[in-house]
Amino acid sequence: MAFLSASRARWICGMALLVLLATRPWAASSAAGQPQGSVRLAGAGATFPAVLYQRWFELYEADHPGTVIAYDAVGSGEGLRRFADRGVKEEERVDFAASERPTPDPQGRSAGALTIPMTAGGVVLAYNLPGFEGELRLSREAYAGIFLGTVKSWDDPVIARANPGARLPRLTIAPVVRQDASGTTFVFTSNLSAISETWASRQGADTLVGWPGAAMRAPGNEGVAGRIKLAQGSIGDVGYEYARKLGLKLATLENRDGHWVRPEAATFQAGLAAAPLPEDLRAQVVDPPGTDAYPIVTFSWVLLYRSYSDPGKATALRDLFRWCLTNGQRSAPEMGYVELPLSVVTRALAAVESVAPAG
Repeated sequence: MAFLSASRARWICGMALLVLLATRPWAASSAAGQPQGSVRLAGAGATFPAVLYQRWFELYEADHPGTVIAYDAVGSGEGLRRFADRGVKEEERVDFAASERPTPDPQGRSAGALTIPMTAGGVVLAYNLPGFEGELRLSREAYAGIFLGTVKSWDDPVIARANPGARLPRLTIAPVVRQDASGTTFVFTSNLSAISETWASRQGADTLVGWPGAAMRAPGNEGVAGRIKLAQGSIGDVGYEYARKLGLKLATLENRDGHWVRPEAATFQAGLAAAPLPEDLRAQVVDPPGTDAYPIVTFSWVLLYRSYSDPGKATALRDLFRWCLTNGQRSAPEMGYVELPLSVVTRALAAVESVAPAG
């Protein structure tokens, strides 16, 4: 029997890691083993906040044994579909959904749903560029060109101009994108539409787009991050918390004011500060102004029905998300998210308190 080469062994181990990341369950609990008399809350949607939600729900369940929470991180598009309850199997129906796209599906049961900000953060461009050391700067022209498929090599002059003196390898750029309907994709393509007329006219902003060229596709933020970790020459848009967990390198981006901004909590906060919340709490932040503003930031919302036929669920949901907006916010920075400003929390709490039993 022939022995595996070292490179082949690394590839197999890497693929195992990718599968693990892409299939990791994010439910805090399940119906199995649910204590008698407890209330079970089911949610589904965005992978962007799933790392934080996992932590929140574990902490909440530990202090509230009468509540069991299951969150299925299947992407914003699928979460909204289940929330709207259109052609959904009984076991897939959910009590709440999560998304980075602020407008919920207006059909079915989700019509008139409450859209409540729970957390916020940045969408980063993570990359795998062997042999490159130091800070990688990507201008607006450069990263728009990469995802349009017009900037194809890491030593392209468009990239080199922003990185004078750097040794950029003659290596093909391999974009990594989401294969599922994604709020993270919506945030990123909204930014691309704002900075590139070509992108806006050809693709636009959506949760699922036809990526130009031969982009690699992966499920969820965790799948994209895992693929970048494995693929040399790759770059992809991913929630900051996922890139941080895998130790991926992150590009410094040119912002709207022409400044180079690193992805970190302070620059995410500076970007979010440019977007005051409207009455309905659905503030989309697209290419914010400001010297220190990171250009790709977003709130992440929970969608709740205004009323629930089960009074116990209405009460449990109010209690859960009241906790997330108060005690839970302290966990956000350590998990790679942005703690919501007090002004946002106050208005979000008022929306949570309006959830009521039907009738």
